[in-house]
Amino acid sequence: MLLSKLVCERVKEAPQDAKILSHILLARAGFIKQVAGGIYTMTMPCQKMSGKIQKIIREEMDALEGQEVLFPVVMPRELWETSGRYDSIGSEMVRFRDRNDRDMLLGMTHEEAAVHLCKYIVTSYQQLPLMIYQLQTKFRDEPRSRGGLIRVREFTMKDAYSFHCTQEDLEQYYARVHAAYNRIFRRIGLKNFIDIKSDTGMMGGSVAHEFMLLTDVGEDSLVLCEHCDYRANMEVARSVIEHPLYASAPLECVHTGQDRTIEEVCARLGVPATQTIKAVVYAVKGDADKIVIAFVRGDLEVNETKLRKIVGCEVVPYDGGYNDVVACGNIGPYGLDQSVVAVYDASLEGTRGMVIGANRAEYHYTGFEIARDLGDVTYHDIVKVADGDVCPVCGGKLRVENGIEIGNIFQLGTKYTASMHMNVTGADGQTFAPIMGCYGIGVGRAIGSIAQESNDKDGLILPISVAPWQVHLIALRSDDEQVRASAWALYEQLQANGVEVLFDERSCGAGVKFADADLMGMPIRVVVSPKTLAGGEVELTLRRDKSCGKIALDRAFDEIRATIDREMQPYLQ
Repeated sequence: MLLSKLVCERVKEAPQDAKILSHILLARAGFIKQVAGGIYTMTMPCQKMSGKIQKIIREEMDALEGQEVLFPVVMPRELWETSGRYDSIGSEMVRFRDRNDRDMLLGMTHEEAAVHLCKYIVTSYQQLPLMIYQLQTKFRDEPRSRGGLIRVREFTMKDAYSFHCTQEDLEQYYARVHAAYNRIFRRIGLKNFIDIKSDTGMMGGSVAHEFMLLTDVGEDSLVLCEHCDYRANMEVARSVIEHPLYASAPLECVHTGQDRTIEEVCARLGVPATQTIKAVVYAVKGDADKIVIAFVRGDLEVNETKLRKIVGCEVVPYDGGYNDVVACGNIGPYGLDQSVVAVYDASLEGTRGMVIGANRAEYHYTGFEIARDLGDVTYHDIVKVADGDVCPVCGGKLRVENGIEIGNIFQLGTKYTASMHMNVTGADGQTFAPIMGCYGIGVGRAIGSIAQESNDKDGLILPISVAPWQVHLIALRSDDEQVRASAWALYEQLQANGVEVLFDERSCGAGVKFADADLMGMPIRVVVSPKTLAGGEVELTLRRDKSCGKIALDRAFDEIRATIDREMQPYLQ
């Protein structure tokens, strides 16, 4: 490819909305161009990267006996109603009506389509297990698109769906996919990634894992133990809560005036936050009259994902203000209005001598003890884990890091097959709903993650396994006849022998050419110039560490080919 012909504009300044490094570098290198919020055109270099990542994914999926299919982007409402998700998924799913006034939607995931395909074809246990997968464009009307390719609305994704006779068979296959994902991410050049237990979210099911790239700019909070292998997404992470035991005291109503926050009440009464019970108020989405109050120890924060699972519905922060039911700033479990759904965190079990709101303005109770003053209640884990908490597995110290989700796998169970009435006949002649697994990787997000992890102050440093071109050939002083002839001859030899090469044959200065090469990040740079040719040589530089050396012109092809083979070795293991 000639750089002068490449539709890929390199620029010095990043777009104003580019805040994270991968977005800045991909935009400056001309790999992506924004069309609308969260919607990008991929230029040839980015599309070539996407193609190589997809090839690696296909190889690993095919090795798992996967069958590649292609589901439709547009699906009818009825298909999603059979699973119950047409109404349960919110505005992130695009719904529209076609010219026949029929309700349709844009696919953001394809569990329903997978079951629809297999429902009437797969009818016997002898056809199981099986896995089908696709690489498909999807659209999700993401409300928080950001970070270039990290969080987008339109995206290319590999999603796979497996069907099994037994849970044991699913678990065995799930482990194989887990290992394949580790190979995929290593092969595309990612290094600092881990897998963690995660929330199943709208996908449903009982078990899920996310593969996360550890990076400070990641949106997800990850909880890791410093002493054992415990790791989980903040949404499902647990810790051991240590309980300071305060002296039992009589329940007493005290005046606290306008002091309402935990900090203000603690300062007034001279108690630590661990001796208070915090009330966090939520409304049920779609039912503003239904109030949910989460009670946690005053020094802890509510994990809303955990809370949603406990109450079984979507909750949003309450904004109804102070009223007869909710005495905002003075809420407590004692004397609480019976219409409220109260959820108690496990951090409160066995506590005594606690400070709580009195459910009336300007007053709190001291000396509160749940077992004595309220009776039996059910406790749940609904708090966020914090840095320094105790690991629930080994008792070690937990730390919280940020990460970018680069892939996910789910054990779905029969959520979709049962609701969509897919049944197969077992060996005993009885019919049953197959058990499903689901496995996803975002291709564009993988490109963004590579850019986020592999770079320096000058630009991208692309792994040779997925770089658009293996070699960036530069002719310095292309007006020099010997340089021009030698560079063109090497370019044609490389191309003729299957080497992927980007040739900068432009007549601009050396500084511009080197800056573009560094910015675009191809793994091997070869320079032909009057100076190198004077010694019968060309210059070869590795982008990853900028190590540089001279090679004989008449052996340049062999040396470049050998360098490519050496650089590829880490990605073949």
